[in-house]
Amino acid sequence: MTKVSTNKTNTNSSPSKTIASIIDYAQTFEGTRYKYGGTTKRGMDCSGLVVTAFQKENISLPRTTAALKNTGDWIDVKDVKEGDLLFFATKKNSRKVNHVGIVTKSRPGFVEFIHSTTSRGVITSNLSERYWYLAYVQARRVI
Repeated sequence: MTKVSTNKTNTNSSPSKTIASIIDYAQTFEGTRYKYGGTTKRGMDCSGLVVTAFQKENISLPRTTAALKNTGDWIDVKDVKEGDLLFFATKKNSRKVNHVGIVTKSRPGFVEFIHSTTSRGVITSNLSERYWYLAYVQARRVI
């Protein structure tokens, strides 16, 4: 596996071919049921979706959300773009990160991301949805 170097030339333009490929592949899992530890069409968890999508482009990432939250560079939510990772704390009264998604679309005031939820499997959500907005903790850029 190779790690892709940071692509700084891609500021707020269309995503690179690599990032577009990662997002396209992640979207092929839309509708896949949630399965803890899953990384296939038979079942997928949130970090499994991230790792599997990036793996398609030979980018090796840590397998767990806990390890992913320390990978790459922290970025302000106002600066997120396609391919960045969003991290959430979904447990009541906790700010401990336990969920991750991949940004699929981004423009000022609008961030859409794909992720695997325990209730609905792999879906695309919007960061402005109250649940996700309140659960949001951080964003990171890994490529």
